[in-house]
Amino acid sequence: MKRGLLIIISGPSGVGKGTVRKYFETNSALNLAYSTSMTTRSPRNGEIDGKDYFFVSRETFLKAVDNGELLEYAEFVGNYYGTPLKEVNRLRDSGKNVLLEIEVQGAKQVQEKCPDAISIFIIPPSIEELEKRIRGRKSEAEEIVQQRLAKAEKEMKLMNQYKYIVCNDDPKLAANLIETIILRNIEIEQNR
Repeated sequence: MKRGLLIIISGPSGVGKGTVRKYFETNSALNLAYSTSMTTRSPRNGEIDGKDYFFVSRETFLKAVDNGELLEYAEFVGNYYGTPLKEVNRLRDSGKNVLLEIEVQGAKQVQEKCPDAISIFIIPPSIEELEKRIRGRKSEAEEIVQQRLAKAEKEMKLMNQYKYIVCNDDPKLAANLIETIILRNIEIEQNR
């Protein structure tokens, strides 16, 4: 059995990564397994521990870093986010194509460790639209909104470090483009 692909999806906060993913994650032809990240932030309304994220204490997270248990990790607006390495390897070894939805800092770490990873950066149609989406959540203080917007501008400058760039003007269309990218890479890998 061939080892599964590693697929990175990044983009600024509020670009709609989760919304886009929901359109294609159940397509059985993609043979996807979503890698659940670990975070020290509190759950948002409706998020489920172990499904959306593994919500852990700062102490637990830093212990995982010290023990080399994370494929990548980053700190963002006062919270840590990271990808448990053991689970990624288990899924890939079982033939699943593993999807990582991660920040640009973490994506860079993964690309250094796994140069064969397929990297996709999702961009908003405009910075104004991105701000509208972030504010539309109504889940964060103004200071956090401003931090997210400032970080988004920095992240947008790094999109050229990704193999593919997809604009999320229409989530269904963006999802269709990502599906096509993944299917093409599966086909390439099968023909090796």
